[in-house]
Amino acid sequence: MFAFLLGSPFTIYALHHGPKASILASSCLLLLGNWIRFAGTRANIFGLVVFGQVLCGLAQPFVLAAPTRYSDMWFTEGGRVGATALASLANPLGGALAQLISPLLGSVRSTVLIVSIIATVACIPSLFIPAAPPTPPTASSGLSKTAVLASLKHMLRSRPFYIVIITFGAYTGTFNAFSSLLNQIFYPYGYTEDEAGICGAVLIVVGLVAAAILSPILDRTHAYLLGIKILVPLTALPYLAMIWAPQTRTIAAPYILSAVLGAASFTLLPVSLEYLVEITYPASPEVSSTICWAGGQLFGGIFIVVMNALKDDRDVNLDKVQADGRGAGGNSRPPGNMYNALVFQAVVAMAVLPLPLMLGIKRLGLASGQARLKLDETGEAIDAVGEGSAGHEQ
Repeated sequence: MFAFLLGSPFTIYALHHGPKASILASSCLLLLGNWIRFAGTRANIFGLVVFGQVLCGLAQPFVLAAPTRYSDMWFTEGGRVGATALASLANPLGGALAQLISPLLGSVRSTVLIVSIIATVACIPSLFIPAAPPTPPTASSGLSKTAVLASLKHMLRSRPFYIVIITFGAYTGTFNAFSSLLNQIFYPYGYTEDEAGICGAVLIVVGLVAAAILSPILDRTHAYLLGIKILVPLTALPYLAMIWAPQTRTIAAPYILSAVLGAASFTLLPVSLEYLVEITYPASPEVSSTICWAGGQLFGGIFIVVMNALKDDRDVNLDKVQADGRGAGGNSRPPGNMYNALVFQAVVAMAVLPLPLMLGIKRLGLASGQARLKLDETGEAIDAVGEGSAGHEQ
C-alpha cells in the first residue's frame, strides 16, 4: 500500500498521455516484480523477495487509477460508471480469487512460480490495446486534456473535492484494513479460517453483484450525488455494528454485515470516482483519480498498523480456541481479541459520515454542477481551467 504512493506521481504523468502508456508501465513492473520475487524464493534471499514485492506494489497505481481516464476516453455518459466499476472492481475480484486458489497450489515457491506465469500471460493483451478510439464517443472525449498542474490548481480550489477525497480515502482505507485483518478479528472467538474466508468472500461477491446491478441504473439516471448520500450511511453503519458481531459467535451477524458493507462499498467506489471527475471538470480525470486512490492506500496502510497495535496482547491458546469452537461462549472479549481495533474502525467511519452528506449544499459552498455531463448532453462548452482554453494542452 505504501509503495502505491511512490508510484502515484509517475502514474499521473503516464495516464495524462493516455491509459495505454500507463497499462504498459504496469505490465513491465508486474513482469519484473513477479520474476524477481520468484528468483528470491529460489535463492532463499528475502531481500530479493521484498524488492520484487515492492515492484508489484509500484505497478498497482498505473492500472488502479486508470479506469476513470479510460472510461472518459472510450465511453459515453451512459456507460462511464459501469465501465469504471468493471475495471476498478476487477482488482478485489482478483484478490479474492487469489486467496481462494493460492492454498491449493502447493508450496510457496510453486505458488509464486504459477502467479508469475499467470501475470506474464495477463500482461500480453496490454500490447494490443488501442491508444485511443477511432472516433471520440462524446464531446468532452474529443477535447485535449487540461495540463496536470493546471488541473491540480483547479481541484485545490474546489471545496467538494476535499470532501470527496477525505471520504474516499477513509472508507477505502477502512475496507482495506478490515478485509486484510478478517482472520485476526474472528479467530479469537472460535471462528475457523474457512468461516473467516467465507466472510471475506461474501464481502466481495455480494459487492460485485450489487455494483453490477446498480451501476447501469446510476449510468442512466446520473444520480451520482443521491447515490453517494444513500450509500455512505450503508457503508458506515456496518463498521459500527461490527464492533459486537464477533461476540455473538454466530455466522449470521458477520455474514449479514459483510454483505451490506460489500454491496455499499463496491457500488460507492465507481460512483465517487465519476462524481469527482464531474465536479472537478475540466481538470483531467487521472489527477483526481490517482490522488483519491493514493489517499485510500495511505489510510489503509496506517489503519492496518494502528489496528494491529490495538490488538489485545494477552496470549491466546489457538488449539483450545479451535477445540472449543465459536459456540462455546465464554468471555465476550477473549485473549487476542481486536475489540479496540474495531472501535477505532467504527469511530473513523462514523466521524467521516457527515462530510459527504453535506455535498450539494449551496450555503456551505459545496454546491457543484456536472459540467462534463452537461457538455456531453448539450454540446455546450464551458470555460477551461484558467483563461479561455489556456489551461488546455493544444
